[in-house]
Amino acid sequence: MPASAEPAIASAARLAVRARAVLQAKSAVLRSHAMFGKDDLVDNLSRDLDRARGRRDALASEAATLTAQIAEIETRLSEEKTRRERERVLGEIEAIKTRIKQAGSAFTPVVDGLCKAIQHASAVVPEARELNSFLVSVAAEIDNVIDPLLRELDQRADAVRAGHAAPEIQASADEGAFVPAVELPKDTNDRLLRFPAWLSRDKEPEKKEPAESPRSTAA
Repeated sequence: MPASAEPAIASAARLAVRARAVLQAKSAVLRSHAMFGKDDLVDNLSRDLDRARGRRDALASEAATLTAQIAEIETRLSEEKTRRERERVLGEIEAIKTRIKQAGSAFTPVVDGLCKAIQHASAVVPEARELNSFLVSVAAEIDNVIDPLLRELDQRADAVRAGHAAPEIQASADEGAFVPAVELPKDTNDRLLRFPAWLSRDKEPEKKEPAESPRSTAA
């Protein structure tokens, strides 16, 4: 081999070594970048998973809190409805008692006025004194009926205050409701109080039998 060729061969060998070193360095860098990229994706997915789980746990806690709040509100609402219904029933019972007392107190002066008027009438119709005693009996009987009714209403009101079921107030208790007329018993034996006998008897004059005609007498 000529001596001039040896330096060229040595230079080429050195270039080959340098090229191989550069290629190896670049390959190592590429492998490192690829590895680092995979690690970043795993970290990102792990962080996303942790955030999703945190949101899920927060929503579950909020749902449990809202469920407890709803149950509490429903309980308070039911208690308030019950309290208002109890107050409404108590108010209507008191209104009924007031109406009964007012009607009963208004009946007493009416009876007193009738008794005084009948007392004057007894100067002309002596039997009218019996009607006075009848009216007094009626007034006493009204009191005997009203007092137990008021006591029963008080007992119903006490039961409502104690928390028992409130009675249903029927529509007939309203001011505008239709109240059927009271029918007196047809049989006088069923009456609690009877009118004086002189008022019950027939006041129509008895019809006299027609006189016999002269023709029939003559016959």
